[in-house]
Order: sequence, then structure tokens, then C-alpha cells
Amino acid sequence: MRDAALRTGVIAKKLGMTRVFAEDGAHVPVTVLQLDNCQVVGQRTLERDGYVALQLGAGSRKAKNTPRPQRESFARAEVAPKAYVTEFRVSDDALLDVGAELTADHFVAGQKVDIQGETIGKGFAGAMKRWNFGGLRATHGVSVSHRSHGSTGNRQDPGRTFPGKKMAGHLGQEVVTQQNLTIVRIDAERGLILVKGAVPGHDGSYVKVRDSIKKVRPAEAPYPGAVKSAGAAAAQPAETPAEEAPAVEATEGGEAQ
Repeated sequence: MRDAALRTGVIAKKLGMTRVFAEDGAHVPVTVLQLDNCQVVGQRTLERDGYVALQLGAGSRKAKNTPRPQRESFARAEVAPKAYVTEFRVSDDALLDVGAELTADHFVAGQKVDIQGETIGKGFAGAMKRWNFGGLRATHGVSVSHRSHGSTGNRQDPGRTFPGKKMAGHLGQEVVTQQNLTIVRIDAERGLILVKGAVPGHDGSYVKVRDSIKKVRPAEAPYPGAVKSAGAAAAQPAETPAEEAPAVEATEGGEAQ
């Protein structure tokens, strides 16, 4: 069930998998996601673009390796070039200012989320590995074709192979969305999101994390989003040097007191 108010998601980097322990002692496998300088780099408005969305960027990229149109777009937004850029559809009242940096407490523990990423590419694979076919018989006339996919087409009618036939081919490296994954823990200080189960993509890849489309967003989740305050660093008091210890006086005997 989709909420009427649609807020933005975030771009996170997949760090890998580990486990956490629940209160009853059971271990829960989790995927660790980290927000890598996830910022708003552009807005899409109904009057100008015909739809409402936020353009987000994450990571960092050298300016010399960034195409000129993207460099100009980042310069207008007054943000550093990003390694990964994508869009999230949002409601009219959920637009965030350009340059705003999203934090991990954009979500809350126990919330259901949908995560989209590109699966690991495995190259060319046969039908048994790619589609989980059972293969041909191991005897009774079958020779050098034990792992083949069997008949490809038909006879004279229709005399062709139908589109979408499951055959050998490229496996992996496709966009996949895992729905209704549970957030186990949030570490806003380090920008970490711990999600129960596996997430598509290899370690170091970027994934899109958004509110579940089939579940209601928790009331504790901030709307339109959790944004890092620009003055947070300035508000923290500067570290003062430790007070110098008083000089040690020496006695007449040469021993310090």
C-alpha cells in the first residue's frame, strides 16, 4: 500500500554482509549499506519538467573525468562532481533544497524498504545454470548433450523460435529490486544502514533505497526527509588545548614533590 505522501529515497554504497545478534541471542544476517555523501543535485518541477522529482548524487568523481555537461550541472548546484546520479519521484511538498545532504536516520529500525541494484555479472551461462533446467538424461542414447536445454523450436508450423525462449546466454548484470526488506539497525553517526538479508549488487556498488511501495511508512520516519544540518559542524565546540600542568617544584634534596 503506497502512502499518499511520497518522499525521496537515498543512494547507498554496499559494503558487504555481516551478522548482528537479536535480544534472544539469535543471529541475523545483514547487509551493511553506507551513505556516501548523498546530496540533492537537482530538482524536477511540474511547471518546467512535467513531473516532480529530486535528483540525487553520491560518491565523488574527479572533475577531469566528468563530462562537461555534468560538470556544469554540478557547478550550478554548487556541489562536487558525483560518481552516481539518479532520480526519485516525490510529492509536491517533499522537495528538498539543492545541496542538502541526506543522513542515515532518513529511515528507522523495523521499517520495510525496497532496494534496487544491478546484480553481479556472471558472463555466458548455460540453460541449467541460467534457468535452473534439469538437463537431459544421463543414459539411453543421450550423448554429449546432458546439460543442453532440449528442443529450441517447433516443426513447420509455426516454423520459428518464439521470442523470450529460455536458452543459454548472458547471466546477471541486470537491474533487480528486492522488496520488503527489513531495516535492522541505523547508525546515523557513521551513516550506516543494516538491512536484513541480501541486497543485489557486488560490494562497493551503489544501490537505491526507498520506502516500501507495499507497506505503510512508519510515523517515526521524518518527512520530507532527514537532512544534515549545515551548521552542525560549526555548532560543535572546538577542542580546547589541555591546560598545562603546573611546574614540578624540586626540593633541596633533588627529589620532586
